[in-house]
Amino acid sequence: MGELFAILSALCFSAGNVAINQGSQGKGADNGAFLSILMTAAIACAIWLAQGGASRLDAVNPAGLLWFAAAGALTIFVGRVFMFASVQHLGAIQASAVKRLGPLFSVTLGVLLLNEPFDGVMAGGMLLIGASFAMLVLQSTRGKPQGPTPATAARPWRDRIANIGFLYGPVSALAYSIGYVARKWGLIHIPDAAFGTMIGSITGAIIFLAAAVFLRSYRQAVHATFTRFNSWLTAAGVLSSVGQVLYFYALSYTTISRVALITSMEAFLTIFLSIAVFRTREKVTAPTLFAAGLGVAGTALIVLH
Repeated sequence: MGELFAILSALCFSAGNVAINQGSQGKGADNGAFLSILMTAAIACAIWLAQGGASRLDAVNPAGLLWFAAAGALTIFVGRVFMFASVQHLGAIQASAVKRLGPLFSVTLGVLLLNEPFDGVMAGGMLLIGASFAMLVLQSTRGKPQGPTPATAARPWRDRIANIGFLYGPVSALAYSIGYVARKWGLIHIPDAAFGTMIGSITGAIIFLAAAVFLRSYRQAVHATFTRFNSWLTAAGVLSSVGQVLYFYALSYTTISRVALITSMEAFLTIFLSIAVFRTREKVTAPTLFAAGLGVAGTALIVLH
């Protein structure tokens, strides 16, 4: 069951990546991150109430709340905000490729901190996924842009470095990986995935609002959330929220390492959705397709193990 939730989570995140890319209008514009945080809180709360969560409040304890809050700060705030920024600046395909650092971080943390099992088959899957990531990044850095877009035109030097060095993606991937470890510990104390997602989302929203007091871009994002409707960003918020909840449920049924490696197919699902379904302008080359094949092979190796 955990593997199925992980696969569905990857599909939601992939579709969300494409929606973010379609809905973002320039590097300074709202990318829908705050909207997605609010949607995650609302969806998780609805699921929790539908499952009779209010009747299980006696099982809530301070340790679990602290772990869930820490996980929310890392995944819902840092991880998601930088992930949305990565897609906004790099495009859906390149951003999802950079995000593949996440499984490598997660497996390492799961083994070192949670004593999760690790064997030769998982190592083989990691090597295949790592090779596919390296090939995607190499192809991305060598590829030539297909022409200016609103999000790439007139970028200052720091944004060009971010595009070349993939600065946003690794920050997001590391925050997600550490946050998922905190979330796993939270589930040990309070075994309620919907409740944990709700607490984490509320924490992320509070931090975002606190940041808006000091940062103009965050204030603009909060204002845009309640004053401008963007169908693509709304779809991205729903998909990212459902993906987050599904990921949390996957962690309830299986290990961090296994979930992280299965959801690494997100990069390749993003390629398929971008080119075959939404027909975006992002280019897919033969090396990119070969890298996708390596990633799928690595994922299959883990799932069938």
